Amino acid sequence: MKVLKEITDWKVDYRQPNHTYLMDGDKVVAYKVYHDGELRKSNGMRFDKRYRKFKELPFNPTEWGVDEEQKTTVTVEGSKGNTYEVDVEAETCECPGFTFRGNCKHIEMAKSRLDLHA
Repeated sequence: MKVLKEITDWKVDYRQPNHTYLMDGDKVVAYKVYHDGELRKSNGMRFDKRYRKFKELPFNPTEWGVDEEQKTTVTVEGSKGNTYEVDVEAETCECPGFTFRGNCKHIEMAKSRLDLHA
C-alpha cells in the first residue's frame, strides 16, 4: 500500500481539488478529501496518474482504517513496471517467474512490506 498526496498545479482559474490517496497498486482503496478532510472508501477503481504529480507519504494503517495484519494479498511492482498480486499467506504470485519456477522475488518483497520476513 502506498499513500500518494497529489501536488498537481492545474493552472486553471478555479480551485481544482487535490486529494491524498491510499493506493493498492493502481487501485484507489480510500482517499482524504482536500488532503486532511473526510476519509472516503473507494470501490477499488483504477487510477490514472498520467499528467499528475504526487508526493509519497508514509503509510500508517490506523490512520486509514486498514487492518494490515489481516491483509494477505499485496500488490507488488516488478522490475519492468508490471504489477503483480502476491498472496503472502499462500506464498503465491501471479508473475510469469512464479508460474514457471514456483518461486519469485515478489513474495519476499511483499513479506518485507508487511514485515513478515520468512
